[in-house]
Amino acid sequence: MGHPFPVREIARQAGLSEATVDRVLNGRGGVRESTAQEVHRAIADLDRQRTQVRLVGRTFMIDIVMQAPERFTTAVRAALEAELPSLHPAVLRSRFRFRETGPVGELVGTLDRIARRGSQGVILKAPDVPQVTAAVGRLEAAGIPVVTLVTDLPASTRLAYVGIDNRAAGATAAYLLGQWLGDRPGHVLTTVSRGFFRGEEEREMGFRAAIRARHPVRRLVEVTDSDGLDATQYDLVLAALRDDPGIKAVYSIGGGNVATLDAFDALNRPCEVFIAHDLDHDNAGLLRAGRLSAVLHHDLRQDMRRACRVVMRAHGALPADTAPVLPSPIQVVTPYNMPPESAGVADS
Repeated sequence: MGHPFPVREIARQAGLSEATVDRVLNGRGGVRESTAQEVHRAIADLDRQRTQVRLVGRTFMIDIVMQAPERFTTAVRAALEAELPSLHPAVLRSRFRFRETGPVGELVGTLDRIARRGSQGVILKAPDVPQVTAAVGRLEAAGIPVVTLVTDLPASTRLAYVGIDNRAAGATAAYLLGQWLGDRPGHVLTTVSRGFFRGEEEREMGFRAAIRARHPVRRLVEVTDSDGLDATQYDLVLAALRDDPGIKAVYSIGGGNVATLDAFDALNRPCEVFIAHDLDHDNAGLLRAGRLSAVLHHDLRQDMRRACRVVMRAHGALPADTAPVLPSPIQVVTPYNMPPESAGVADS
């Protein structure tokens, strides 16, 4: 096996003779399998220790740039800060550039200022539009790796995408809603914050495709362009409910779920099934109260850890990894299997 360590160093780490290590490394036989495994473990230990030494004293300044409602950016900040100890002995410092809405030009201006000022990396949640794609290209040209979070920019030069398979998540929502709504009549309201977020578009496509395949007569009604903000969401949902008395269920792709339920309550209308995304403060409380049927969740702390490690690997601080970054597992969370950290959030 290839390795960068002298036989003497491996032998010292494994507590074996140099001759034994040499036989294992060159496959000459005459060595017990357990002894060979000790040699391989010693090499792995040395590699980890070398990585730790390489990280000591390293400081990585990264920028987290996101267009999202405050409830989600708060969750992202908390997830990153909770993961910082796991990145030791490296020190990771972060600058947060959050906004709930605004012109694309302002977001592009933020990215271009980072390119001029410098950064070790950018973790980005942004609309999938040509201006943002071009700005990502300028960051990469400046030597600043970009990792997209939750929603991707596949046509850009971003280094990696970290998050769930959004199309699979939409199909999962369709499956759950179909199972719970059964043969009862009723239309389904889908709510999207903005059409230019790739992740939301993929969720909607996955949902529609699965509904057409499994429940072709079920009517879908769309509400969009609320930015996931409660104030905007309420009016849009209220209008949709007044226009369509048959709406009985909701698939919330872009958030604003408190406002959506407030609109149902204002008209004294039942919502028989409600599938949402992300176990943020609002959704945790609604789930505990029985107002949501299920939340499609992913481990945001794991996502932030993976994104940071991608940035660190880009700077040679961690060993190269040729394997692609796999999608985060989709968790179906009900009131009875909420992660422990979410229970406290819901009560606060």
